This record gives sequence, structure tokens and C-alpha cells, in this order.
Amino acid sequence: MATFLYKVGRFAFRKRGYVALIWVVLLGLGIFGAATATPAASSSFSIPGTEAQKAFDLLEQRFPASNAEGATARVVFQAPDGEKVTDPAHKADVEKIATELKSGSGQVASVTDPFTANAVSKDGSTAYISVSYDEASANLTDGTKNALEKAGKHAEASGMTVAIGGDALEAMPETGATEVIGIVIAGVVLVITFGSLVAAGLPLLTALIGVGIGVTSITALANVLDLGTTTSTLAMMIGLAVGIDYALFIVSRYRAELAEGRKPEEAAGRAVGTAGSAVVFAGLTVVIALVGLAVVNIPMLSKMGFAAAGTVVIAVLIALTLVPAMMGFAGRRIMGRKARKAAAAAERPDAKPNAGTRWARFVLRRPVWVLVVGVLGLGAVALPAASLEMGLPDDGSQPKSTTQRQAYDMLSDGFGPGFNGPLMIVVDTQHSADGKTAVNQVSDEIESLGHVKAVTPAVFNKAGDTATITVVPKDRPSSAGTEELVHQIRDAGSHIKSDTGAEVLVTGATAMNVDFSQKMNDALLPYLGLVVGLAFLLLMVVFRSILVPLKAALGFLLSVVAALGAVVAVFQWGWLASLLGVEQTGPIMSMMPIFMVGVVFGLAMDYEVFLVTRMREAYVHGETPHQAIETGFKHGARVVTAAAVIMIAVFGGFIGSTEAMIKMIGFGLAIAVFFDAFVVRMAIVPAVLALLGKRAWWLPRWLDRALPNVDVEGEGLAEHLPAEAGGGEGPAGGERELSRV
Repeated sequence: MATFLYKVGRFAFRKRGYVALIWVVLLGLGIFGAATATPAASSSFSIPGTEAQKAFDLLEQRFPASNAEGATARVVFQAPDGEKVTDPAHKADVEKIATELKSGSGQVASVTDPFTANAVSKDGSTAYISVSYDEASANLTDGTKNALEKAGKHAEASGMTVAIGGDALEAMPETGATEVIGIVIAGVVLVITFGSLVAAGLPLLTALIGVGIGVTSITALANVLDLGTTTSTLAMMIGLAVGIDYALFIVSRYRAELAEGRKPEEAAGRAVGTAGSAVVFAGLTVVIALVGLAVVNIPMLSKMGFAAAGTVVIAVLIALTLVPAMMGFAGRRIMGRKARKAAAAAERPDAKPNAGTRWARFVLRRPVWVLVVGVLGLGAVALPAASLEMGLPDDGSQPKSTTQRQAYDMLSDGFGPGFNGPLMIVVDTQHSADGKTAVNQVSDEIESLGHVKAVTPAVFNKAGDTATITVVPKDRPSSAGTEELVHQIRDAGSHIKSDTGAEVLVTGATAMNVDFSQKMNDALLPYLGLVVGLAFLLLMVVFRSILVPLKAALGFLLSVVAALGAVVAVFQWGWLASLLGVEQTGPIMSMMPIFMVGVVFGLAMDYEVFLVTRMREAYVHGETPHQAIETGFKHGARVVTAAAVIMIAVFGGFIGSTEAMIKMIGFGLAIAVFFDAFVVRMAIVPAVLALLGKRAWWLPRWLDRALPNVDVEGEGLAEHLPAEAGGGEGPAGGERELSRV
């Protein structure tokens, strides 16, 4: 592989104009496609194989007149203190608004009058108008949305408080200025690392081009592939982080080759042949983890994983082709004066050891203490994960300043906390002798259960073979009591089916959340086994070792559980919530654990590959295990540290998003990278390798012969290439210097 990538690097360097043009054209095509494509709607949410999804599908079949994909809205009215919405003046205002909404847009399917639809609270303080539309939220016209927004203006003038809930006014999530700040921080770190504006700007430029191609492609295909509004944001988050990091490693190695006295084209070829090999395998681990999300069998999550994986593939290709092409344009200007002086000073025999070397020596002197402190520290941070409660975000998790959140709170105060999460009971009486009797029995059974506040009369379809019953729980949608109620109704439905032949199914947003969380729990271990197993085999091929990949996987598990503990502490317990702009604490998003496992595992293996391949190369060429650890940190610690800080800054930038899911993912990934890079890879890994000694690199001979030799260290490249004139090394010296990553 190293020889092939060496040729790719030299080709891209020589044909830099054509290579750059190809990528610019691809970016232009992506921008054109995104600009002309139909805007993406919210991704349709389905959970194949669950009872809630089965009931949802049955509703579409038996109640064809209902448009499940259509947008909905609730215009909520709250009278001033001491007054009621049923007072003549307020009632007239509400009825006038209902009439205006009915005639205001051709996209309106139905509008309910709260005074005839039992939509007034018992104390008369609150009422709401339900509005259904023929189109999904993304397809509503500006006129339709403006009519809805203006609906409450007359009522507000008379003193009532008006808020609008539902998805009709759903907007694209905003990431805020912190996303830009994250990129600025990345730029500052690159300048400090390289000491050159040219060298610092190159990874940023190439990463932005790669992310631009990935995100515009996703935007262009979003409506066709039903990718949803958050998919591109997640792809941007991951693509930026890995794009900058991969380019950083290639540029760093190129500068090292130039410092050895090689010509720019040769230096570019060797940089791509060695550091590029590590980039390929690091990217593969990320892609495996993201594509592996498909095993969960939830279309939305699978699409998010595939889209993000595609962006990572683009980042790898950019690093192998566009980066050496841009290095060709930069030439020797990529080496600033300070960088050249620092490189020369580092080669002197009396040179002071750099920070990476000093840290490695510290760990080697006290490996047991470093290991114990690192493991116990992460273990302590992981403790809150034992209290993990999972759910899906709803309007109750929106910022308090939004009209959706205000409507949610007003409905909760007026009608009870369970009103925002009603359960839809679907009774299939097709195989029942007496459908009405069976439905009445279902209603009676549900009313006798705990945690039930109200049960509405059953509504039959035209054929009379299916009925729906709405159940309002006593507790809030994400509470344990409501989840218990879902299971109680399903248990009661089992014996009702055996008695009457009628099948009872529970669905609705709350039941879907319960089933989603359960499916996430059930899929976590199989997914973890698949991803870690495949990556273990891949790392075994890379490192020619059994214990090193095993150590890498165990270290990852420690860091991801610690990160989950931090997420629980902030987003569920509320620690530092105000500092991070978390306005509403509550259950952790159900997909968070499995998503973090996938993404963090891939990113964690980046640092493992970049840092440990240099150690293995040194060990293979005659250094002792302790010397190899020191060599790895001497050449890799500075770059890995910079890469981790950049990734943390990029992920941290998304904490400013107004979307609760994006905010949580941004924080979770940022803190996970911090734990994995600085505690696991920089402390625990060298401590474990120091304690293992030569045993760390042991591999049975039969397995060594069976595994393919991918030559990540570039040994084959060193054998086939003559030493560059002026480089100051012979063939053996060339081998020793080739794998500085």
C-alpha cells in the first residue's frame, strides 16, 4: 500500500493543477445540485419490527383519509389571571381565529373549534385550536406559515397569551457563532503547531472543500433519499474534524521530509506513502463504525451513518490527492522560518527533549501510577452513566424562548403533564365476532389502569373493522410512569385478543419513543460486537499484534462510558447546564449511546493508528519497547495533541446549536475525544505498553503468515526507493526515518 500511495502522492504533486481543478469542479457541481434541489423535509421516522410502527402502518391502511405525513399545529390560548377563555370577548376572538385559519390557506386540511371539540381546560384558563395540513412542514408555503404566526395577534391584543406548538413552524436548526469559533480555534492551533500561515491554512482549506462537497451532495439528495434536516449537520461536524486531522498528518509528515533535505515532489510522495497509509486505515475504522449503524435497523439512523461515512471517505480522498496537490502549489513556503530553525535545533545532539519525549519518560518511570490514576479518574466520571434515562426530544426540550416550548408548557399546566404525550390505541376488530363489544372492553380495561387521566370514546373507520382510542396519561411523556402504562396496556391487550380476537396495538409519539429506546438497548451489544470485532481485525493487520488492538478497544470502552457519564451529568442532572446553554434537562436522547459508540470508536482509533504505528516501526527496526514508546511520542505527540484539540474545538462549536440533539452530540463527542486522546491514548496506552514490554508486539507465527501485509510503516517503500541525494541517509537510515507520523 505504501508504494501505491507514494505514486499517488507524486502524481498529485506533479499534476496539481488538474487535481485541484477536479475537486473544485466537484464542489461546484455539489453547490449547483444543492441550490436547485427541493428542500429536505424532516426525515420520516419509522422503527421497523415494533408494535408502535405496526399500529402506525395499520392506521395508514385502515384510515386512508388521514395524512400521517401532514404537518400539525396547536394554537394555544391562555386567559389573563382571574379570567377565562370562555368569557364572551375571549371566546369571540378564539372563534374568529379558527374561522380565519380555515379560510386562510388551501393547504389546511382541518381546524377544530375548541368550544365544540372539548379542547378547553376544566378551569377555563386554557384552550387550543388543532390545525392539520395536507402537506409536510417543509412543503408549507410562506403564506400558510405567516397566517399561522399571525393567528394569535388579535387575541394577544385582548390580553390573552398565545403560543403555537406542533411541527408546522419547524425551522432548520441553528448552530450559532460557536461553530465558527470552533473553526477559528482550529486555525489558531494549526498556526501554533506549524509556525506557518501557509501550513496552517492548507488543512483548513482542504477540509472545507471536502466538507463542502459532502454537505452539498447530501443537501442535493436529501429530499430524494429522505435524509432529514439534521443529517447534513452531523456530516459537517464529523467531516470537518477528520478532514482537518487527516490533512494535518499529511502536511506534518511532508514538512518532516523537507527538513530531511528531500526535494518537494519526493517529500510529498513519501508523506502520502507513509502518513497516508495511516490515514487510510484510520478512515476505514471511522467508516466501519458509521456504516455499522445499519445493523440497528432504524432507517433514520442508518441514513445518518451512511451520509457521515461518505463525508469521511471524501476526507480521506482529499488527504491523499488534494493535499499533496496543494503542497505542490505551496512548495517550500510551507516551512516557515521558525519551523526551519526549530527543525535544525531538534537535530543537534545537545538539543533539549521536546514535550512529547519528556512526557513519555515520565510515564515510563511511573507506569503503574499513571495507569491507576487514569483508569480511576475515568471511572469516577463514568459513574453518572449508571443513572442514564433515555428518551427522544420533543417540544418540552426546546428553549423556553420558543413558541413551541411555551405552547407545550401552557398545555401541560392547563390539561395535565400527560396531555403532550397521548397514547393512540388501535384496535383491529377484523377477526373479532363483535367489534364494538371488544372495543368497549379495551376502553374499560384501560380506564382501570393506573397512570391514566382520561380515555376518549372510540372512533371507528368507515369499514367498522378498526377503532382508535386516545389515552391521556397522568404523567409527562418521558416519565417512568408513562412507560409503565404503555407496557400495562400491551399486557392487557394480550388477554383481550385471546378472549375476543381483537388485536390491541399502542402507538403515538410516546409509544414510539418507548419502542425506540428499547430497540436501541437491544441493538447496543450486537453493534458493539460487530464494530469492535471488525476494527480489531483491521488493527491486528495494521499493528501485527493481538494485545495492542485489544488494549485499544478496552481503552475506547473506558473513554466512551466516561463521556456518557459526563453527558448524563450535564443534560440529565443539570450540572453546568446554564454554562452550556442547556435550558431543559431530561432524558438522554435514545440514540446517543449507540451513536457515540460508533463515532467515538472510529475517531479514537485515529489517534491509536497515528501514535502507535510510529512506535511499532521503531520497535521493528531494533529499538527496545521503552525506546519505541519514547520515539513514538517524540515524533507524534505534538501532532496528535494538535489534532485532538482541533477535533474538540470543531465538535464543541456545535454546542451552540438551537437543536437539542445537535447540542448533545456536539458536547458528547467533544468530551469523548478529550478523554480518549489525552487520558487513554496519551497516558493509559503508553503505561500499558510499558508494562507489557515485548509481549505487546507478540503475534503467533501462523497468524502472522495468514494476515495480509499492508505495510503501513512503509518498509517496502524504503526497500524499493534509493536514498534521496542530500537526505543524508543510506538505505537502512531511510527505513528508520520513513514512518515519522
